[in-house]
Amino acid sequence: MAPSETPNPAADGTAATDWTRRERDAGTPPRVLIVGGGMGGLSTGCYSRMSGARTLILEKHVLPGGCCTAWSREGYVFDYTIEWLTGTGRGNDAARIWRELGALDGKTVTDFEMFNRVVGEDGREVVFYHDPDRLEEHLLEVSPGDAGPIRELCRDLRGFVRLNHYPFLTPPVLRTFRERLRAAREILPGFRLMWRTATTPMEKFAERFQDPLVRRALPNIFFQDHEVFPVLPYLFNLASAHHHNAGFPQGGSLGLARSVAERYTSLGGEIAYRARATRVLVEDGRAVGVELRDGRRFYGEHVVCACDGVTVLKKLLGGEHTSPTLDALFERLLHQPEVLYPGVVSAFVGFKGDLPPETAHSTTYLLPEREAARLPSCSQNSLVVQLRSRYADGFAPPGKSVIHCTYFSDYGYWKELRTNDRRGYRARKAEVADFVRAFLEDRHPGLGERIELVDVATPVTTERYTGNRHGSILGWKSFTEADDLLTKLVNKDRMSIPGLAGLTLAGHWFSGGSLILAASSGRFATQFLCRDLGLRFRAWESEGGEPWHPGKWGDLPQLDAWDERWAEAR
Repeated sequence: MAPSETPNPAADGTAATDWTRRERDAGTPPRVLIVGGGMGGLSTGCYSRMSGARTLILEKHVLPGGCCTAWSREGYVFDYTIEWLTGTGRGNDAARIWRELGALDGKTVTDFEMFNRVVGEDGREVVFYHDPDRLEEHLLEVSPGDAGPIRELCRDLRGFVRLNHYPFLTPPVLRTFRERLRAAREILPGFRLMWRTATTPMEKFAERFQDPLVRRALPNIFFQDHEVFPVLPYLFNLASAHHHNAGFPQGGSLGLARSVAERYTSLGGEIAYRARATRVLVEDGRAVGVELRDGRRFYGEHVVCACDGVTVLKKLLGGEHTSPTLDALFERLLHQPEVLYPGVVSAFVGFKGDLPPETAHSTTYLLPEREAARLPSCSQNSLVVQLRSRYADGFAPPGKSVIHCTYFSDYGYWKELRTNDRRGYRARKAEVADFVRAFLEDRHPGLGERIELVDVATPVTTERYTGNRHGSILGWKSFTEADDLLTKLVNKDRMSIPGLAGLTLAGHWFSGGSLILAASSGRFATQFLCRDLGLRFRAWESEGGEPWHPGKWGDLPQLDAWDERWAEAR
C-alpha cells in the first residue's frame, strides 16, 4: 500500500513514485520528501511540483494546514487562525503567491471598514478605521487635545497607503540585478518613512498621547498588545486593509489550507496523513530519506523539514546537526518570552440568533484588574471579542452565530496544570467558559440564555494538535533579534544546515510569523532546492476552480470531547 490511502498520479500522467526505493529510477524526476503539511510544507510541495520534482508530504495530523485549521461542534465551525490575510487583493507579491498556490480559488473576500475597536474600562471607545481621513476625524473627536500626534499618525498612514510593496517572491541572495533594481525603486520613495516608523516603538509613540484611552488603545490595533512592535507594522497593515489587501477569505483558516492542498494534489503531489516522522535518514553527510513512527522508510533526493524547529533539530536529526544561527534561535531565544509569541486561550461561543447589525466585528475590551483576575492566566488584562459569523458564511448553522473570544496567556501555566492536575486543568477551562458567558451577557443583555455551547482551547491544545512549541501559533516575534537570525538563515545558510546536504528548512519557525511568510518560505525553499537538484524553478497562477462551498472543508475533527457543560455536570 502506498503511503497515502489514495495516491495521486503525477500531473504528467505517470504512476505515483515508489518512495520505498533507495535509488530513483533512471530518467525520472528527483523526489522531494516534505515533513509537515502546514502552510510552509504545502507551499513547498506546490512549488516543487511546478518545478518538476516528485513530492510527498508527510503529515502527522488528519488535516492539512497546521495551525491554519478549524474544528466543529454541534454544527458550528470554529475557525482558529486567520483574523486577516495579507495578499487578498491584487498587484503585489503577496497576492501573487496566494494565487500561485490556489489559496483564493473560487472564493469571495470580506473586507471591513475598520481594523479593530478598543473599549476602555469606562465604556469609551476608539475605532481604528483604515481610511486615514476617517481615522483622523474620529481620533480628533475622541481626544482633541492630542491633535499633534494624531495628525502625525494619520500623515504617516497616508504615506503607507501610497506604498504597496510586498517583497516575498525571491530570497534576496538569489535576486537578479533587475529584481534588485525593481525592489530598490519600490522601497526608496518610502525609505525614510519606513525607517522612522520601524525604529519608533509603538509603546513610546503612544506615550505622547494625553488621553489615557487612546494611549492604551494604540498598541491594541492588532487586537492585543504585541509589546515589542514599532509603529511600522500597524500602519502597514492598516494601509493593506485600505487597499482591500488584508481581508478575510471565504472558508477561513482550514478553507485556505484545503484550497492549497487541492492545488498541490492537482499538480500531482502526494500527501500522507497520520504519517508521523521520527527521523531524517542521513548517509555520508546528506539527507536521503525519512523514517516514520511505524518503522516505514521513504527515500528521496531532497528532504524539506517544515515543522517545529526543536522537533527538527532534537528529534528528527537527533541533535547531530545544527548551526550557530539555529542554536541561537532554538537554544537561547526560545526561552526568552519577549521574543516568542505568547500562547492564546480561545473560547468559541455558539448561540441562537445574531447581534445587532451595528455590532463591530472585532473589539478589544480593556478589563479592570479585578475583572481580569477572574480569567485564568490573563496576561494583558484584555479580552478580544470577534463576531466570527460576520467574517464568512458557514461558521454557524442557519439562524445561529459564532463569537470567538481570545486572550494572551502563559503556556507554562496551562502545561503544568494539564500535566500534574488534569481535573484542575478542566476546572480552569470551565472558569474561562463561565467568564465569557457572563461577560457577553453583561455587554449584550439577553445573549446568555441564547448561548448553546462554549468551546475552550488553551496553548496546550495548540501544541497537542499542531506540534507548535509552547502553543505559539506565530513563533518568533517580528522586530526582535530573531528577525536578524532568520535573515541570516535565509541569506547566508540558504535555509539549510551547514555540513548537511540535501535538507532544507521551511515554515514559520524558519521564516517568521504570519501565513504569508510561511507561504513565501515554501517558495524560497523550493528555489534553493532547485539549485541542489538541477531543476529550473517555475511558478504560475492557478486557473481557479469551482466556487467555494462548505463541503470543501471535508470532515472536521472535534477536539476534546468536553465543553462548558462539564462544569454544569459536576
